[in-house]
Amino acid sequence: MEIIAVNKKARDYHIIETYEAGIELKGTEVKSLREKNVSFKDSFCRIKDGEVYLLNLHISPYKHASHFNHDPERPRRLLLHKREIKRLAGRLSAGGFTLIPTKLYFNDKGIAKVEIALAKGKRKYDKREEIRERELERKLREYVKYRGR
Repeated sequence: MEIIAVNKKARDYHIIETYEAGIELKGTEVKSLREKNVSFKDSFCRIKDGEVYLLNLHISPYKHASHFNHDPERPRRLLLHKREIKRLAGRLSAGGFTLIPTKLYFNDKGIAKVEIALAKGKRKYDKREEIRERELERKLREYVKYRGR
């Protein structure tokens, strides 16, 4: 598995479930992904007419393409099983949840996949607590590293 990009903003959410989805791409988009020219900034997923779409994912135009290049922020359809889409739609309609992309990668067969997560937004105090825990863990690792000498 070759990871192309990771959504760092996904830390601002409590992740409930994750799904692996195929992504419908054009040829120049795949070539651009191989060069890792992608940004998750403000990207999210929506369900429309029984299909899941990935919106605001920026894949830079392929620099060696001609006039057949793609629109960098076009909506891209995600490929999921119908039962998964129905389950996601049910959970989203309950309220308080959102669908966010967390990771974009090529699987072992070279096919582009996106990991999407059913998530719930964190409150400010949750974020502060997480930062405190990360710093404590970092200091502990540093202490053990220098203590071992």
